[in-house]
Amino acid sequence: MSEGRADRVRIHYRRPPDRIRIYEQSVALSRDDVIVTISDPLTMSEPLLVDGRPGLEEGSRAVWFTFPGVWHDIGRFHLADGTLTGIYANVLTPPRIERADWYTTDLWLDVWVRPGAAPTLLDVDEFEEGVAARHIDTETAERAREEARSILERASVGAWPPPVVAEWTLERTLAEIGA
Repeated sequence: MSEGRADRVRIHYRRPPDRIRIYEQSVALSRDDVIVTISDPLTMSEPLLVDGRPGLEEGSRAVWFTFPGVWHDIGRFHLADGTLTGIYANVLTPPRIERADWYTTDLWLDVWVRPGAAPTLLDVDEFEEGVAARHIDTETAERAREEARSILERASVGAWPPPVVAEWTLERTLAEIGA
């Protein structure tokens, strides 16, 4: 790990207008261009369904890729048995990273890529409702749309996600943190 970065981080995740959740994760890799973290095994009352199929469930883990200055992060979602369910991009404001505390705002739009399937844009209705309610400004809304479009275009031609996402599997990430 790089000097000045923590072994565990707290991600202060704001969902407009005023919901804040704090997620704690272990850091597996910290470089200037990417930080790889992993969730603890998730506690869930019911599975998170994406396109009607489980994306995460009780005991699942997600490997997260945060790119400083970038308007999305990426998660590798797995079932409790380690099966990869898909790659998830969360459109958000570039995180403000202050050693062990990170701050970002969710902009609702998400891109989901199930192995062997075409990319899908998620949560468009929530995004449009948030924009209509003025929970984010016009400029930020347009930047979120551009980010989602760019991810979809690159994913549809195999140019997204970046190679680091394939390199940092669940197994490699768990080994790196000693789990």
